[in-house]
Amino acid sequence: MHCHRPSMMPRRPGDHVKTDRRDAMTLARLLRAGELTAIWVPDEAHEAVRDLIRARRNAQDDAIGAKQTVRSFLLRHDRRFGGKAAWTKMYWRWLSEQRFDFPHQQLAFEEMQKRVLEAQARVGRLEAALAEAVDAWCFAPLVRNLQVLRGIRLVSAATLVAEVGDLTRFDNPKQLMAYVGLVPSEHSSGARTKRGRITRAGNAQARTMLIEAGWSYRLPAREERRYRERVIDLPEDIQAIGWKAQVRLSQRYRRLAATGKPQPKVTTAIARELVGYAWDIARRVSPAVAG
Repeated sequence: MHCHRPSMMPRRPGDHVKTDRRDAMTLARLLRAGELTAIWVPDEAHEAVRDLIRARRNAQDDAIGAKQTVRSFLLRHDRRFGGKAAWTKMYWRWLSEQRFDFPHQQLAFEEMQKRVLEAQARVGRLEAALAEAVDAWCFAPLVRNLQVLRGIRLVSAATLVAEVGDLTRFDNPKQLMAYVGLVPSEHSSGARTKRGRITRAGNAQARTMLIEAGWSYRLPAREERRYRERVIDLPEDIQAIGWKAQVRLSQRYRRLAATGKPQPKVTTAIARELVGYAWDIARRVSPAVAG
């Protein structure tokens, strides 16, 4: 065994001798003592899906930035949309009716709108490619079943699996929660216990996706038509997990919000529990994944 990073190998003070033989013996002793942690290495197909997901995320960020540029430009000129929601058909119709005094100003506004449309088109192309890639992926059954959870659809499910890998490699959901950085940090000494904000360790993409999904539980538990169409072909035990998660997490969201906790903390707490349901689903689907 070759070790090219001596800083990662524990050393006694004053021990400045490094050889492959000594490193191998040290690793063997650590393995026997249970001090080494196994890691999961994605294959090339997994890396390809991950690259596609990150490209889609970058495109989505570009679209959000482009939209913000348009809105900032309009606010600067005191143009305010009177409808309820932005970026709907009515909003685009309203944008097409906006006229500015100077031709170059109008051109700048038109180019801003084109940037939004181009970014949205890129997101659409990447999402279509992702759907095709997932169909041929060994983790396709897991991605499909994870969508039983409210707030998690194709992109969210694929992001979690691509960034974390095989969820069943964790012995319990708490390990997975810690891996994605959703557990509180702690600084304790003696009888004094102090917990702080979440660790934010591990994969930021997976953590962000889970927090975004947790926001959907602010609404009462219900099964909309689009949701029923998405899960109708899933096994009954998986659907039962999805409904159980909806009922519990929606109630928990309301209870935490009623105590006056800040919304980001409430959403993070919901996302942390959502990880447990995702782990349970992965454990039930794992034979299909392995196949």
